[in-house]
Amino acid sequence: MKDIQGINLLDLVDKYSAPLYVYDTQIIEDNYNKFINAFNVSKLGINYACKALTNLSILRFFNKLGAGLDCVSIQEIRLGLAAGYRPEDILFTPNNISEEEYADAINCGVGINVDNIEMLEYFGATYPDVPLCIRINPHMMAGGNRNISVGHIGSKFGISIHQLPLLERIVKSFDINVNGIHVHTGSDILDPEIFIKAAKLILGVVDKFETVKFVDFGSGFKVAYKPGGLYTDIEELGAEFSVMFNEYCNEKGRELELKFEPGKYLVSDAGYFLVKVNVVKQTPATTFVGVDSGQNHLIRPMYYNAHHEIVNISNLDGKKKIYSVVGYICETDTFGADRQLSQVSKDDILMFKNAGAYCFAMSSNYNSRYRPAEVLIHEGRDYLIRKRETQEDILKNQLDPISF
Repeated sequence: MKDIQGINLLDLVDKYSAPLYVYDTQIIEDNYNKFINAFNVSKLGINYACKALTNLSILRFFNKLGAGLDCVSIQEIRLGLAAGYRPEDILFTPNNISEEEYADAINCGVGINVDNIEMLEYFGATYPDVPLCIRINPHMMAGGNRNISVGHIGSKFGISIHQLPLLERIVKSFDINVNGIHVHTGSDILDPEIFIKAAKLILGVVDKFETVKFVDFGSGFKVAYKPGGLYTDIEELGAEFSVMFNEYCNEKGRELELKFEPGKYLVSDAGYFLVKVNVVKQTPATTFVGVDSGQNHLIRPMYYNAHHEIVNISNLDGKKKIYSVVGYICETDTFGADRQLSQVSKDDILMFKNAGAYCFAMSSNYNSRYRPAEVLIHEGRDYLIRKRETQEDILKNQLDPISF
């Protein structure tokens, strides 16, 4: 595969150079529609978790599709507003931030999610008229690994479900308008039963607050990173979850809105990362393919031990050989060890799949390297949506006030 919507990826490299991130709006839209069609409830809200990929054009596209926005920083809120989102369509779900940042968010008019007792008391005393969503930690270990499991007993996220009696007393004492209950157990969760189990725990919390209008079950849906790889079956999850949620609403006589905040699920497989081969280096143990990128552009393989399929799109039908694909950073930045690729030569272009989520968003200027350009493919045309950085970008915020 080396075409997106009829546009040749090698031509994109000729036009914009490498390394290069490329995103496909058709896949994003298909993922979004598949998700919303999987659920059969009276009210369904999807907030795109924009930390996965925050480019302004991506946010505008999700706004056009009808998604709300899940933000974790005041900067993401401002990006969302710049992309045309209404404040009421943004939910602010931060962690361990200052009172000043919360105040900025309140001034923006967005929805507020609180995940600790101290901040809940602060809001009750300082902003008695602001409705609050409350994030609960269900004490469930779930997710692909501990780094992305956020609902266990040792996690920094959320108010412990065991603190529910204290939570009730604080809400009653300050007469807090609890308009939502939120939970997020982790990422790369495969089994729908994990979501159902967490949901039943959280609906027990909803029982305690008659002012609740929505329940946000976060995300964490696993996507396939390898051909034939495991993934969360959204249709199966949606069917089972809808039955459970509708039964609860009918039994309690409450018309609640069901919300999710997918990020990776919506954009992961819509992204591709293109790099150029600098050198093919044979050693006694390994044949290395050194490329013009590194963990400064794509850190997931090093940080999470994440797998990204790698394809030599310059020689799709070539003889298969075993290579280890590595970067140019002065660390051990291995993208993939002992991978079977079509024979690789200097200046070939390699494509990394599933590069839409937590890839450019986690990039940096480590080793004073420039971050790459981003291109969006929409309706058969390519658009530059972020320019490649230059030396001026590296220097622009640095000052030199001392004469040595």
